[in-house]
Amino acid sequence: MIDLRSDTLTQPTEAMLDAMRSARLGDDSRDGDPTVGELESLAATRTGKEAAVFVPSGTMGNLLAMMAHTGRGGEVLLEESSHILKHEMGAIAQIAGLFHRQIHGRRGAMDLAVLADAINAQIKPNKLATALICLETTHNGAGGTILPLDHMAAVHALGREHGIPVHTDGARLFNAAVALSVPAAQIARHTDSVTFCISKGLSAPIGSLLCGSAAFINRARAFRRMLGGNLRQAGMLAAAGIVALEQMVDRLAEDHRTAKQLADGLHKISSRLTDPGMIETNIVRVDVSVSGWNAEEWSVALQTRGIRVAPGGPRQLRFVTHRHISAADIETTLTAFRELWRQAPGERVTRAG
Repeated sequence: MIDLRSDTLTQPTEAMLDAMRSARLGDDSRDGDPTVGELESLAATRTGKEAAVFVPSGTMGNLLAMMAHTGRGGEVLLEESSHILKHEMGAIAQIAGLFHRQIHGRRGAMDLAVLADAINAQIKPNKLATALICLETTHNGAGGTILPLDHMAAVHALGREHGIPVHTDGARLFNAAVALSVPAAQIARHTDSVTFCISKGLSAPIGSLLCGSAAFINRARAFRRMLGGNLRQAGMLAAAGIVALEQMVDRLAEDHRTAKQLADGLHKISSRLTDPGMIETNIVRVDVSVSGWNAEEWSVALQTRGIRVAPGGPRQLRFVTHRHISAADIETTLTAFRELWRQAPGERVTRAG
């Protein structure tokens, strides 16, 4: 089975398994786990921040950031299709006690004029104060797009001007860094805090890091305990994360190449499926509306041919490449897609395949 549903499906490498077996362990919620400490120090260095905290997931990391940066009742400004809003189960309100305002964006980047107009530095009799601004790079909902660094710098400057912190959901931060050919710290300099996952394209089994100032991370640790995120002998997991950061970052470029290969092939089948020029990292969103089948029907049909892919909405498929997907796998996927395309009931005049 060729599984293109997500890069979360990556399995740990042999080097990770060896590191996990030999990891030095301690109680991370008491005296500290030495291997967790090493991972946190490495994460802080790679992002150019003072400190970091290891958490079970990026969703928890984003929630901790919102809680540590704010107090209850403030307003958070986010791009309208951000992961925090669409896929993190309303924790922003249910747990953090915050309100949110959606800001219109293009390819994941908020309209700066709209953002500036939405900022309210102090609470008013009829208006909440802005507590936090959130960014996302790479942007999942926009198809793995990368926020331009000048855009991030402009948002960060707006935050500083009004005394409002900026947090970045950087689940695939290192995909962005590799695609831009810059260190991750050069991206993270434009935000007060950042999360990134080690369990996606970097192939570690579990975990994310939240990075920021020392004082901010101390607050986040307290909220981690409140949410049940404290771990005991977490060094076995952290050991895989160290290998991920030391050995697996540069190879993300391979995933970007296979994503572009997939997009190029789909574009040849029909130019209405996807635009290869929009593919920046390892996510390919495909519009199947013209085919006459919805995304769920496509997903089922592809699975009968050994291809697993996730619907990304009623009329979109989301393909995600990772280290278990080869160029040959992409060609097999394209062959299967082409055969199904010929069978689908949509407008045949659009078919090049």
